[in-house]
Amino acid sequence: MNREHKYSSNIQWTGNKGEGTLNYSAFERSYTISTENKPDILGSSDPSFKGDNTKYNPEELLLTSIAACHMLWYLHLCSEAGVVVVNYVDHPTGTMVETIGGSGHFSEVILNPIVKVSKYSMIEKANELHKKANELCFIANSVNFKVAHQPTCIIE
Repeated sequence: MNREHKYSSNIQWTGNKGEGTLNYSAFERSYTISTENKPDILGSSDPSFKGDNTKYNPEELLLTSIAACHMLWYLHLCSEAGVVVVNYVDHPTGTMVETIGGSGHFSEVILNPIVKVSKYSMIEKANELHKKANELCFIANSVNFKVAHQPTCIIE
C-alpha cells in the first residue's frame, strides 16, 4: 500500500533594499521560512554568493535534512532492536561542486554520527543499524548523490 504525505511551507524574500533586483548587488539574499505553529527560520544564500553568514543557507538546510532524517530512522530502528541510545550527535559534511555556467550539484554527503549506547554489548548492532537507516531515509532516497555514513559508537 502506498501512502502519500503532503507538506507545505512558506518562503518570503526579505532582501529588497528598495530597488528590488535592479542589479546583482542591489538586493540581499535574505528570506524567511515559515510553517504554521513553528518558529521561523531565517535564511540567505551562502556567503560565496553574496549571502549572510549568520543565516541558514539552502545547502546547510539540505545537509541538515539528510542528517535529521537518518537520525530519526536510526533511533526508530534502535528502539525496535533493543539498542538503548542515550545520546546522538552528528557533524555531517557535504560537498557541492560548481559547474561551468554557474550551476552546481552536491557530489556527496557524509554523516558522522557519534552514538552513545547504554551497554557495550549493543555496539555491534548499533553500528549495523546505520546501513538500514540510510536505506530507509526519505530524504537520502530523494537525492541523486551518495549519502555515506562514518559512525562512532561509544558506551555510556
